[in-house]
Amino acid sequence: MARARVPAAALNRLKRRNSTKNRIRNSSRTVPELAARPGPWARAFGLTAVVLFGAWLGLLIVGDVRVPVGPMDTTMTLRPSVTGGTKINVSPLGALTLDSHHAPVRLDVNVDQLDPVRAQALVDHPERLSGLQDEIVRDVEHGTLDLALRSCVAVVSGATALGLAVYRRPRRALAAGGLALTLLGASGATAYATWNPNSVLEPRFSGLLSSAPSIVGNARSIVTEFDVYQRELARLVTNVTKLYDVTSTLPAYQPDPTTVRVLHVSDIHLNPASWKIIASLVEQYKVNVIVDSGDTMDHGTAAENGFLDPIAHLGAPYVWVRGNHDSLVTQRYLAGMKNVHVLDDGRAVTVAGLRFAGIGDPQFTPDRSTVPGAAETQEAAGARLAAALRAQQAAGTPADVAVAHEPSAARGTDGAVPLVLAGHLHHEEMEVMKQGTRLRVEGSTGGSGLRAVEGKYPDPIEASILYFDRDTRRLQAWDEIKLGGLGLTTAEVSRHLPKENQPGADKSPSPESPTPSPAPTPSPSTAETAAGTPSRTPSRTAR
Repeated sequence: MARARVPAAALNRLKRRNSTKNRIRNSSRTVPELAARPGPWARAFGLTAVVLFGAWLGLLIVGDVRVPVGPMDTTMTLRPSVTGGTKINVSPLGALTLDSHHAPVRLDVNVDQLDPVRAQALVDHPERLSGLQDEIVRDVEHGTLDLALRSCVAVVSGATALGLAVYRRPRRALAAGGLALTLLGASGATAYATWNPNSVLEPRFSGLLSSAPSIVGNARSIVTEFDVYQRELARLVTNVTKLYDVTSTLPAYQPDPTTVRVLHVSDIHLNPASWKIIASLVEQYKVNVIVDSGDTMDHGTAAENGFLDPIAHLGAPYVWVRGNHDSLVTQRYLAGMKNVHVLDDGRAVTVAGLRFAGIGDPQFTPDRSTVPGAAETQEAAGARLAAALRAQQAAGTPADVAVAHEPSAARGTDGAVPLVLAGHLHHEEMEVMKQGTRLRVEGSTGGSGLRAVEGKYPDPIEASILYFDRDTRRLQAWDEIKLGGLGLTTAEVSRHLPKENQPGADKSPSPESPTPSPAPTPSPSTAETAAGTPSRTPSRTAR
């Protein structure tokens, strides 16, 4: 029987209908698959998270090295970090932080124990210190090389293992390990490029206040020497060694006889705890003179004068200027005390080999008035102090340090004195002004006074130790001290050096050391930037 022929047009319609059904059926299967597949950015983010977490686990488990450094047994570890640097844990006394490099990894060095034989030999035979720096450098180089190799293995192994556990694909796991190795190499290259050997000259210590002077050591003029890193690193290791010697007692702090140590305090505001803290700092650092830049009182009444009596027993001469919370009644009471030197009207006194000149604050905040007979602005007071300083320069008896309570008054001395001290702001600031005078603003040594406890967290207690060369009477270095917690127990001490005292600095006269002349020539193009970013915050309302 003959087969019926299907018209060509009908056959084409049937093929198109079947093709459409197949496309619909295929699209219905692929839409969920496409929806479940993550995009490229999500995949990259997921891989990065796996790599970082796996690398951290690897470092945490196997990424440390036991290294003998001189007489000490230490453990070196790499840790993820935002700022980088090196942290040396001297448990239980505290920790030293060095701004050694800027990279996403930090080197942690834990002092585990001291070898009694090696330590006692070093303490009993100081002549062996001459070869200690080479020994320490060899130990550190060997330890860091071993740590770098072990860290590479730990990072790659951790990232690869976690990648295999998450993706269950060897290729993705190997990609995670390769990316981890690349990131570690980039971090190492960044650390090498930003390596700062002079960081050992400016350590930051946090821990027991009584340990700070012995660990950080003396500030002194640092000459330009190639081996400064090795030499200063050896000094830090020697200091720590003495702290851990077999007697288990803190060594006596022996200050450098070539320096004059000035304790700068300010804005005590009737906090009685300040006197104990100041006396402790005087004892720990063997302070030669205390400078108080004002606001010792709160209301300036005669009833408050008894608060000042402990000054006579602090153990060092006391140089003082009037703040806006101190009255003339307060000033007269202090002027009658033994070993107290009141600065006002630009008059200069010589204490511990340094010449100090200052001026009292013309404002008296408690009754919103001016001090009788001194109705002038802060700028006018600063100009009057600058005129007195230039007159002393012309007479051949220049002042080494000027003191004013308000920073706006202190700025008027720019070019007339190497260093001017101030307070009032209740936080620390440092800057080198246009004509070369360094302005140092102290925080509140009273923690902003008893009113500070009204807030959720009390303000820190701040003070500074300033180191001056006994011959040139120029600032060598300063230690910023910040007390918190129990106050007398814990502290953070940061060492800072002026740029001209750092290795490699130009030793030619700088604008920071104005020559004694009635009218110094401005030289803003060569004005130094102070250590850290200088803050130029305008003076706040008087407290």
